[in-house]
Amino acid sequence: MNTTASGTITSVHSSLTQPFLTLKNVVKVYNTRTGPQTIIKDIHLDVKQGEFICVIGHSGCGKSTMLNTVSGFVTPTEGEVRLKGKLVEKPGPDRMMVFQNYALLPWLTAFENVYLAIDSVFPQKSNSEKTTIVNEHLAMVGLSEAAQKKPPQMSGGMRQRVAIARALSLRPEVLVLDEPFGALDAITKEELQEELAKICLDHGCTVLMVTHDIDEALFLADRLVMMTNGPEATIGEILTIPFARPRDRAQVMEDPLYYDLRNQALDFLYNRFAHDDIE
Repeated sequence: MNTTASGTITSVHSSLTQPFLTLKNVVKVYNTRTGPQTIIKDIHLDVKQGEFICVIGHSGCGKSTMLNTVSGFVTPTEGEVRLKGKLVEKPGPDRMMVFQNYALLPWLTAFENVYLAIDSVFPQKSNSEKTTIVNEHLAMVGLSEAAQKKPPQMSGGMRQRVAIARALSLRPEVLVLDEPFGALDAITKEELQEELAKICLDHGCTVLMVTHDIDEALFLADRLVMMTNGPEATIGEILTIPFARPRDRAQVMEDPLYYDLRNQALDFLYNRFAHDDIE
């Protein structure tokens, strides 16, 4: 079944022309004290270059595990992940991850946190080139005046901006985001969502992002991947978000289609795949 402009749900095996990123029959099994446990199975997903994919589902459905197979932190038990045809076997700067807890070095300034990443990946660049890249990316996320602040001197929103600037400064092929705004207040979250949407549109970023927030997903995503419950979770359905970019939040939320899409996602999560641990 093909997705129409009205936002109908697609088959999980819809074929995309020349996928940039491919997850094919991905399975992950962990050995536990009670025996092997399958976390995710039969994951098939093709992502086009420049697409923004959001992944939602209840706790324990393997969202982060699936994204970690893309980042290279997790090796599939079966199946494969390929980026531009090349097998993903380990982490690399072509796939940068932004975590909810920021993962910044607290004894370094914002400038130094970003500089360290650039210096590690591009040691051949001159100091002036590295400095220029750092300053450009801190400016991109509105932190030029906070460049010399250390993480303990920053708000949560500022720390997340540094983490995003650091990831984007390496010009990754894929940006992987694991609930990056989950710990932020509502106003800061909306500000960063809009900044991220603009940056990704301006730079043609390919993004995979885990979220529990349906409204966040509908504002940011080109497609919304909805996971069934775990264990042995898989992609249940994929919802196409057809709103044109750049997106204006107020206009999107005034569109009747927005509520049709939202109700489809809610029906999937709270009726068809209801879970005791509802977030």
